[in-house]
Amino acid sequence: HVQLVESGGGSAQAGGSLTLSCVVSGYRYSTYCLAWFRQIPGKEREGLATFYTGGGPAYYAASVKGRFTISRDNTKNMLYLQMNSLKPEDTAVYYCAQKGSYISDYGGFGYWGKGTQVTVS
Repeated sequence: HVQLVESGGGSAQAGGSLTLSCVVSGYRYSTYCLAWFRQIPGKEREGLATFYTGGGPAYYAASVKGRFTISRDNTKNMLYLQMNSLKPEDTAVYYCAQKGSYISDYGGFGYWGKGTQVTVS
């Protein structure tokens, strides 16, 4: 079965950087969409970055464009989110997610990790 496990969260100073990792395993097909989301308590989950593994660009939310980068290491089944120029408002629980569609938007993700906390002060 599909499993996603995030790691790399923690604390950072404003202006600093963190890299989140996500192990993606168990999906039977070779192409799918991957994404990073975050959720602040009391607010809706926000899509941050997504791409289709079969090709095409990555898409970013306006709130993180130019600061965050989504990437993948096929050989290690790893998904990454490089976060630079962090702000206190980036404090949230961050989730990686997967869906079997080729449509690179933030809807329809059926597989989720449990999340990792990021705190920026």
